[in-house]
Amino acid sequence: MAIVVGGGIGGLAAALALHRIGWQAVVLERAAELGEIGAGMSQAPNAMRALAELGVGEQARAAGVPTYSAGNLRLPDGRYLQRARPGDPTPLLAFHRADLHRVLLEAVPAGWVRTGAEVTGIQYDAGAVTVTWSGGEVGADLLIGADGIRSTVRRLLWPDAPPPRFLGRTAWLGIADVGTGASADANGLSGSVTMGSGGYFLIHPISRGRAYWAYVTTADQADVRYPKEKSEAARRLTSWHEPIPALIAATPEQAVIHIDICDLDPLPAYVHGRAVLLGDAAHAMSPDRGQGAGQSLEDAVVLAAALADESTAEPAGAVMVEAALRRYDAERRPRTQATARGARADGHRTTSTAAHRALVTMIRLMPAPLWRKGIAADGNATWRWQPPHLPSP
Repeated sequence: MAIVVGGGIGGLAAALALHRIGWQAVVLERAAELGEIGAGMSQAPNAMRALAELGVGEQARAAGVPTYSAGNLRLPDGRYLQRARPGDPTPLLAFHRADLHRVLLEAVPAGWVRTGAEVTGIQYDAGAVTVTWSGGEVGADLLIGADGIRSTVRRLLWPDAPPPRFLGRTAWLGIADVGTGASADANGLSGSVTMGSGGYFLIHPISRGRAYWAYVTTADQADVRYPKEKSEAARRLTSWHEPIPALIAATPEQAVIHIDICDLDPLPAYVHGRAVLLGDAAHAMSPDRGQGAGQSLEDAVVLAAALADESTAEPAGAVMVEAALRRYDAERRPRTQATARGARADGHRTTSTAAHRALVTMIRLMPAPLWRKGIAADGNATWRWQPPHLPSP
């Protein structure tokens, strides 16, 4: 039996992975209703392999839309630095976050998720862990903290860990209804990244005739908000090429989200006794490599595989769980922390004025075949990850 704190993508993936190896779980979600905060995302081949191992690969592919964002690089005046061609690989699938969340939720056994469940305390006792929450308490063999960058589990069990770190950047996100008849190849809605000095604008096509967009730019301080966030985003991008102004205009005011970009300093361990951190609770990273949710999915598969393997090697109980958690920590911490460092560096290169100038020069000088090879799935070390096998439930 396991307790999973957090009902987002990482928490549901953990619950589903446990289900596949024969464990029972209860998922405690603080919010009164299940859902995903945010707008859109893309998933790379490593994440899609993890979803396949969780048994929902086909459902996820049906919910996603191929995006050429890595191949269409533009300047604010509309000129292309690189342009995708028909037949180019599309290693990324774009999603509305709610669509991918729904795929996972529908696969988790009924009755496992409890909403309105805010965790208030954690105790260890005789080889078990007990979690106190707003509706009572529950005991289990294992506690998984998958409750995001401001994790309650991390705060209670890792009290010396520093809080999230503001990276000097802020972002506006939105979902625009562009209609099913929109000409994607003509207006950039097949996916693109427009690189300006001090910021970039990302476009992903998503399901049902919609487009996800994100504008990431530098900010002197965190927590600066505007009475009308949509108007502020539009003001900053009024001179940028179409369809950028049109996408913002097509986004309802209440659907524009303004967030600050933060990550976490690396933790010395993701494991504390019978508790383990997963996803953003362990290694929240900037969005610049599109790997936040993908690394959470990987975490879930690796943790479940370690539990399944150790249960065949040791008698059930403390030895098995602790050995599995040591394996998880040894495998996941180096990879996720390296990915977070890379994302932070990528963010600097795309928003620092001097670094942006150098990056644009490099892209202009790079032959198109080399650039296309670089965005192919077999040309990216992060994307080449292969999941361990999980038994069928």
